[in-house]
Amino acid sequence: MQKVILNNGVEMPIIGFGVFQIQDEKECEQAVCDALMAGYRLIDTAAAYQNEEAVGRGIKRSGISREEIFVTTKLWIQDAGYDSAKKAFENALNRLQLEYLDLYLIHQPYGDIYGSWRAMEELYHKGKIKAIGVSNFKNDRLLDLIKHHEVKPAVNQVETHPFFQQIENAQFMKEQNVQIESWGPFAEGKNNIFKNEVLIAIADKYNKSVAQVILRWLTKRGIVVIPKSVRKERMIENLNIFDFELNPEDMELIKTLDTKESLFNRSNDMERVKSLINMKFNI
Repeated sequence: MQKVILNNGVEMPIIGFGVFQIQDEKECEQAVCDALMAGYRLIDTAAAYQNEEAVGRGIKRSGISREEIFVTTKLWIQDAGYDSAKKAFENALNRLQLEYLDLYLIHQPYGDIYGSWRAMEELYHKGKIKAIGVSNFKNDRLLDLIKHHEVKPAVNQVETHPFFQQIENAQFMKEQNVQIESWGPFAEGKNNIFKNEVLIAIADKYNKSVAQVILRWLTKRGIVVIPKSVRKERMIENLNIFDFELNPEDMELIKTLDTKESLFNRSNDMERVKSLINMKFNI
C-alpha cells in the first residue's frame, strides 16, 4: 500500500475506503469488513454520517490489527467549541470502539473552530489522536488556522475530481505542507462521469476502468482518495490502480475536463451555509 507522510511524520495510506451515505448499519458494517479484507487500511467516516458504530463493528469483525488500520472521523458543526469538541471526540471513540484515532477532522469551517482546534491540539498532545486536520476549508480559512495555532492541520479533505481539480488550491496546500485529500473522487456520478469520452479513451488505452483511471490520476498527483462502494468487486477494482502509470499526455488530457467549479458547493451560497449550520444529528 502506497502511503503519504503527513507534516508530523505520521504515515497515511494514499487510498482508503469512504462510508459516506452508507447509512444501513448492517450494510456499512459488512462493507467496512469487506474493504479491510480486500486490503484497504484507511477507513474514513464522520459523526454526521451516522454510521460510526457500524464502522467500529466492521473493524472489529475484520480481525485486522488496530495498528494496521488508519481511522478517520470528523467533528460536526453542532459540537464545535472547546468543551463540546472534547465530549464529541470521546463519544466518537466509544461509537467506534477504539482507544485512539489516527486522524480527526473539523468537518466544516463553521461554528467555534478555534475552540475545537484547541481541544484537538490537547488531545493530539496526549496521544489520543495521531494527526488533526480539517475538511472543506478554503485557503483563507486554512491559512488563518495555521497562523494562529501551534499545531498545523495535517490534512484538508476537499471536493476533488476531474471536473473540479483544485490545481491552484492543491499547490497552496503543498506550500503549506498540508496534505490534500479528495472526497467525491467520482463526483458522485455527476456530469455522467463514467461515460465521459476522454476518460473512456484513456481507460481503454490502459485496459482499466474509468474509476481506476480517476483514482490513478489523483494518486499520481499525490492526493489521498477515499472511494466508496458496497460491492466487493468494485472495492478490489478501486484498489488495483498501481500496476499502470498515466503518461504526461493523458494527465494533460484529464486536465482539460476541469471546470474550476464545485459540483456541490456554489460560491456564496448562503442558503446552503444556513442549512449546514442548522443541521443537527442525533450523535
